[in-house]
Amino acid sequence: MPGTTSDRHVVLGRVHGLFGVKGWIKVYSYTRPAESILDYECWWIGRPGDRRSFFVTDGRIQGKTIVAQLADANKSPLPDRDAAVELLDLEIAVARDDMPDLPKGEFYWFELIGLSVVTPAGVTLGRIDSMMETGANDVLVVKGEQDRLIPFVMGEIIQSVDTATGVMVADWDPDF
Repeated sequence: MPGTTSDRHVVLGRVHGLFGVKGWIKVYSYTRPAESILDYECWWIGRPGDRRSFFVTDGRIQGKTIVAQLADANKSPLPDRDAAVELLDLEIAVARDDMPDLPKGEFYWFELIGLSVVTPAGVTLGRIDSMMETGANDVLVVKGEQDRLIPFVMGEIIQSVDTATGVMVADWDPDF
């Protein structure tokens, strides 16, 4: 699932194809902008609990996709297409500590997934299941007794976010 975390890694994309015969891969990025995934020198590719480190030696936008050349832990480039095929459909994660700190009041989406959402009066609306981009603002998908779509607008709707306690306060009518 996009943005899920485990063992202090954050999933930022997946390997979705091969590019050429020299071991390059095609990348589907969950980052915005998509090419931001290339900002990370070390990728952890695999599945939760079973990831291997790779170094990004080169990468670029190629048409409508991103392509990257990887090297193994010894910094030896993947030699050919056969070596890259082993990575197909695997997650691309980065170490959480490698991600830049955000200014106060800004959050990565993965930090919000799973938070409990309550009204200022303490009525529980549910938990954040996912988020969507709408163009105007991001929207929280809150699952509870009923599903809700709540605009992520700090101050006006979202009163506070406390990732340490796992609670977000939203000024939202429980009947809506």
